[in-house]
Amino acid sequence: MKIVKPSAEVFFHVPWDAHTDSSLEPKRFLEVVGRTCYKSEDRMTGDSASKFIRMLRDRGHHAMLEHCFASVKFVCDRGVSHELVRHRLASHAQESTRYCNYGKDKFGAEISVIEPPGLNEEQRLHWLRAVEVAEKAYLGMLESGCPPQIARSVLPTCLKTEVWASANLREWMHIFKLRCSSAAHPQIREVMDTAQKFFTHKVPELFAEV
Repeated sequence: MKIVKPSAEVFFHVPWDAHTDSSLEPKRFLEVVGRTCYKSEDRMTGDSASKFIRMLRDRGHHAMLEHCFASVKFVCDRGVSHELVRHRLASHAQESTRYCNYGKDKFGAEISVIEPPGLNEEQRLHWLRAVEVAEKAYLGMLESGCPPQIARSVLPTCLKTEVWASANLREWMHIFKLRCSSAAHPQIREVMDTAQKFFTHKVPELFAEV
């Protein structure tokens, strides 16, 4: 059994500017799209994007944010992934326990799990015993000829999973508002906080105040 750390990697879908034959940063692309509505392209300067995006945000012209997409690769436990995929305006791709056979060498013939936060010594001992029993049962079922899609029934909720989520920036603002709040589950808040920091670095005009 392997204990892994949760994580989040962010990838922006950067459009290509046919006029300059170069990629456009998210802020500049949002300005190009948004200024079409006002036909104010002539007011674009080297540093006009930030002010324009703040204007879109403050006026509630959030439809423009739907033109820019980002994907995040989360490493989390299955319980967290169940909350993530409830955001139906995002597209998801997830590691499948139906098709992945963790008894194979490519997985080290073991399961990978994510340890819940905040466990004391006694609680962690109970948790370790439980996941060890689950792993033993799962591998035993595979060895007896049971297919992975049936053997997975004994896998724990803390099983590590990889899941991609792709959405436009408007939806990411909504996701972060829900999943980074103090009311969110601590494990989904952990990976969402990591992702939000990257979004804030990339487009602070939108995400610094989510």
